[in-house]
Amino acid sequence: MRAPLRTALLGAFAGVSMAMLAGASFLLHDPTPLEAAEPERRAAPPIPGAEALPLPPEPPRLAEGPEYDACLALLRTDPEAAITRAGAWEERGGGDGARHCLALGLLAAGDLESAAGRLERLAAGSGASAAARASVFAQASQAWMMVGAPQRAYGASTLALTLRPDDPSLLVDRAVAAASLGRYSEALQDLDHAVAEDGSRPDSWVFRAAALRHLDRTDEAMRDVEHALTLDPNHAEALLERGILRQLKGDAAGARADWQETIRLAPDSAAADLAQQNLALNEAGPRRR
Repeated sequence: MRAPLRTALLGAFAGVSMAMLAGASFLLHDPTPLEAAEPERRAAPPIPGAEALPLPPEPPRLAEGPEYDACLALLRTDPEAAITRAGAWEERGGGDGARHCLALGLLAAGDLESAAGRLERLAAGSGASAAARASVFAQASQAWMMVGAPQRAYGASTLALTLRPDDPSLLVDRAVAAASLGRYSEALQDLDHAVAEDGSRPDSWVFRAAALRHLDRTDEAMRDVEHALTLDPNHAEALLERGILRQLKGDAAGARADWQETIRLAPDSAAADLAQQNLALNEAGPRRR
C-alpha cells in the first residue's frame, strides 16, 4: 500500500479545524451518524498525482514476466497506452496480468469507478496467492476511497483482511474507510491491532490519535501523536494532528507553530491544505453565533 494515497485522503480522518476561543469546530467532512442511512457516494477527494496512486511494482504482484513489466511501466507515463496494451494482451490470453494492468491503467487515467470494480472482481476471481489477492483488494479499496465510496472501500478492505488478517497496512486502510463513515470506534479497533503488529509506523499512530480525538479521548490522542513524532520528527500529518489537539487544549500559539511547520515540510500536500485552512480559522478568531 502506498502511504502517499493515505496522505491525500487524510482529510476524511484528521481534518478538523478549530476556531479560536469559541470552541466551535468545523469538520472538513461530514461523517454520517451510525444510525443514519448511508449515502451511496460522498464527494470524492481530488485525484492525487501519479506518485500517489496505488500502483505496482510493490510486491507481491499478481503476475510476473516481461509483458507484465512492460505494461506496468507505462502506467505512470502513458496510462492510455497501458490500457491499449493490456487490452490487446488480454485478447491474446494474458489472463490476470493483463486484467490487472488494464484496471490499473483505468485508475491512472482517472476512470476510478471502473478501475475499482475491476480490481475487486479480479481479486475475488484470481488464482494468485492470498498475499497477492489481498494486495489487489487493497488497491480496490483505495480506488473506492478516491471515488468517494467509503462503504465499498470498507468492504474491499475487509475482504483483503480475510486473506491477511494481521497486515498493518490493510488494517490502516480499513480504519480510514471506517473513520470516513464516522465509525471511529471500529477504526480504533483496527488501529490498535495495526500498532500491535508493527509499532514502527508513524502513520498508524497518527491515525490512531485522530480516532481517539474524535472519541473525545484527547489526552491519549496527544500521547499517540507525540509518539509518532518520536518516530519521525518531520511527519507532516503528525504535526497537523498535534496542532489540532493543541488548539483543542487552548494552545493557539502551539497549534499555529505546528500548522506552519506542516506547510513548510510538505507545501503541496493535503496536510498542508488542511493546515492552511486551520490557520485561517485560527486567525479569524471566534465565530459569533
